[in-house]
Amino acid sequence: MEMNVEKTKVMRISRHPFPVNIKIDQKQLENVESFKYLGSILTNDGRCTCEIKWIAMAKAAFNKKRALFTSTLDLELRKKLVKCYIWSIALCDAEIWMLQAVDQKHVESFEMWYWRTMEKISWTAHVRNEELLLRVKEQRNILHEIRKQKANCIGHILLRNCLLRWVIEGKIKGGIEVTGRCRKLLDDLKERRGYSHLKEEALDCTMWTARFGRGLGPDVRQTTK
Repeated sequence: MEMNVEKTKVMRISRHPFPVNIKIDQKQLENVESFKYLGSILTNDGRCTCEIKWIAMAKAAFNKKRALFTSTLDLELRKKLVKCYIWSIALCDAEIWMLQAVDQKHVESFEMWYWRTMEKISWTAHVRNEELLLRVKEQRNILHEIRKQKANCIGHILLRNCLLRWVIEGKIKGGIEVTGRCRKLLDDLKERRGYSHLKEEALDCTMWTARFGRGLGPDVRQTTK
């Protein structure tokens, strides 16, 4: 196999990334901090903050049709329009997101933003998020939808003996290394029993659908008065 040294880049994904020393024909390969792969941007810290750019695009799409979403149409109809047209933009590639706490807050703030805008509620109106959700008869659903997308994607991957599954597992000769990305995956799917149990459930499509298709409910938060 022949490689073009000028066009070949290398990147180490780690919490504390440092340059990788790889040479071809005595020429050092260039280390990069990010690169684009199949439309997604991968960074050397493993985060997806730059991938949440879709939220800005979803806001722009919402503003283009603001007159429709804030019209006197039935509330249920407007909610369906938002979830059909706006969510499809905002959650593009969401199944590969590895959300940090700050990213989750960013996504949730976007969810509250379009409900407030749709109901014409200003930020200066001092209407709490819980009251807003009662007005639109909704719960916090966007993180739930992201987990559903992840579950659907991971379910397909775990059923196949493919390179992508090996990457997720950090598979090496002699066993499986539970990497940070794998742990984050378990946390996102709220799987506390371990990765092996997750793989066992993936083999049973009925069990998997029951758990992640319907059993994974929206986020319900109780507040103390």
